[in-house]
Amino acid sequence: MANEEDDPIIQEIDVFLARSLLEKLYLFQYPIRPASMTYDDVTHLSVKIKPKQQKVELEMAIDTLNPNYCRSKGEQIALNVDGTCTDETSTYSSKLMDKQTFCSSQAASNVSRYAAAVYKKGELHLTPLHGILQLRPSFTYLDKADAKHREREAANEGGDSSQDEAEDDVKQITVRFSRPETEQARQRRVQSYEFLQKRQAEEHWVHLHYYGLKDSRSEHERQYLFSQGHGLAENTELIKSPSEYLMMLMPPSVEEENDKPVAPSNVLSMAQLRTLPLADQIKILMKNVKVMPFANLMSLLGSGTDSTAVLRCIQQVAMLVQGNWVVKSDVLYPKDTSSPHSGVPAEVLCRGRDFVMWKFTQDRWVVRKEVAAVTKLCPEDVKDFLEHMSVARINKGWEFMLPYDEDFVKKHPDIVQRQHMLWMGIQAKLEKVYNLLKEHLTPKKQEAQSAHPLLVSGEQRVNMAKAKAKQNYGQLEKEFQKQKAEIKSNNTSAKMDVSNIRIKEEPVSDEEPMDTSAYEGMNNGIVNGLHGEEDPTDSLNGHLPGGCIDRVAQELKAFVSSTFKKQFVLTLSELKRLFNLHLASLPPGHTLFSGISDKMLQDMVLDTGCKQILVPFPPQTAASPDELKVYALWEAGDTYDQHRQVLLEIFSKNYRVRRNVIQNQLSQECGEDLNKQEVDRVLKDCCVSYGGMWYLKGTVQS
Repeated sequence: MANEEDDPIIQEIDVFLARSLLEKLYLFQYPIRPASMTYDDVTHLSVKIKPKQQKVELEMAIDTLNPNYCRSKGEQIALNVDGTCTDETSTYSSKLMDKQTFCSSQAASNVSRYAAAVYKKGELHLTPLHGILQLRPSFTYLDKADAKHREREAANEGGDSSQDEAEDDVKQITVRFSRPETEQARQRRVQSYEFLQKRQAEEHWVHLHYYGLKDSRSEHERQYLFSQGHGLAENTELIKSPSEYLMMLMPPSVEEENDKPVAPSNVLSMAQLRTLPLADQIKILMKNVKVMPFANLMSLLGSGTDSTAVLRCIQQVAMLVQGNWVVKSDVLYPKDTSSPHSGVPAEVLCRGRDFVMWKFTQDRWVVRKEVAAVTKLCPEDVKDFLEHMSVARINKGWEFMLPYDEDFVKKHPDIVQRQHMLWMGIQAKLEKVYNLLKEHLTPKKQEAQSAHPLLVSGEQRVNMAKAKAKQNYGQLEKEFQKQKAEIKSNNTSAKMDVSNIRIKEEPVSDEEPMDTSAYEGMNNGIVNGLHGEEDPTDSLNGHLPGGCIDRVAQELKAFVSSTFKKQFVLTLSELKRLFNLHLASLPPGHTLFSGISDKMLQDMVLDTGCKQILVPFPPQTAASPDELKVYALWEAGDTYDQHRQVLLEIFSKNYRVRRNVIQNQLSQECGEDLNKQEVDRVLKDCCVSYGGMWYLKGTVQS
């Protein structure tokens, strides 16, 4: 404050903004002027400009009569440039270097904070600059001198040659055709220095007229540096608050903002993370951590976060392995990316990593050589997969890095069941891609490495189910009698068939639940959270009231009908895979989660108007029993029903058929000549082509 009092304001000056020369005013910065050069000689100075490049070229006269001018040096330069001949193309017509060329370059890329000021009668008038150009001497005349010298040498060498050598010799030439230019090659060419130089050279010079400082036209143009009107409407930009005015004088630099260092991609700020939507928070956390228990995830998301919403979001970006969440492969390897080690596309990497994750759903231990042998990926990629979710143990292999989360499995059985169905679908896909053998599907026996049993045989599983069923028999019978009494007391119109309500003991009978019969090798005690001590058949095959049975039948019938109307022909194995995917898409607590056996599914297929096609498979076939059962929709209600029935009859007698045989048989049975489009439609509904032969869908044995 004391310094401000010692420095009082002695004068206030009005500031005006002139707009007449807006986007037209340039500032030229000249070098130090030699004594022999004048800027005021209009008759000997020319100006030309390239507007797009904002490039200016000036030719200024040199005073050859000045005592500081070296005449002999000027004559020598003119002789080297033009030679002894003088014509219209000569650079120096007076045989003296009597002019100097200056070329411009931009002094600053951002000139928005610069202005030209004129002070007059207590007023300061500002005109914003459109560009600042620095003029430097051009020495292109030296290039002309070198070119003249080379021409003279070539002429001397050509004069010494004999008359015979003057005749053109016959020479062999090679004709080459340029390849079509790719998009990447075109971008590199456009950004190259030669291309930019060529584009700059293609722009034509525009010649301008130069007016001296004392010329009347120059005086007229200088009047535009003053504001034409002093009203408020003309200078509203200057009526600003102090902070706005300061911002106008010193705007933030865009270059400085762009130069701010970017934080590494693997560094997360929790404060910034919690400003994002919940789904993005979970995706970023899982992408960085890769494996996490659900309790740890909830603690990172902060208090007050809805666990139901978290469960809904986590299933979009992660899969359940031994009760813990592991990030999905397509999150780590997005589409159109490749491996940094081998260049393998993302699709192949996701498939290999899914195989590793699936192996950990079977066992706590995985052998690296086995993974590499099945996936055929390079060792570096396989090591990355394993490091994401496991820890290497000497002489043992790779162990899953987190313990089995039994608390999560007990609290969320619906989520566990849904994830189990998803893994069954993934296993079916991996079996087809990698042609997995039985030894790959069945986990190896390990020594006791945890408190929970990791391997339970099929016989032990059945015995456990029998014991548990006998233990709960009395309780289930009481519930059944109670429900029966309630139904009679309510006088319901629909009579319940008591024979349809029974205590299921499917593990004891020959009929197995669908999730255990098709994938016997997966029942090892840890299947996506289904622990060996808890029998999953109880949740699938418990006691159901009559109304629930009706709802299950309706839902199952709707699924089977819609599926066959789309596919027409399905094997039992493919139908079970589609049903598992359908279950995974249903909300928790849906009626279909009560348990559907193979027999129930096959009976429903036959009830919906489908028929089993007894395809004569070859004796050496390696197909599983479920793949040998082929079902087809017999009547779809369209005009092609008869054609499809004829086609299915053909395949009930033949495993594979040629197209001409099918077309002839269709023409004979249907009594009409079918065109190619109609035959293609029928074949597309029911068949696939392989090796020139046609097969029913799902029956091709590669």
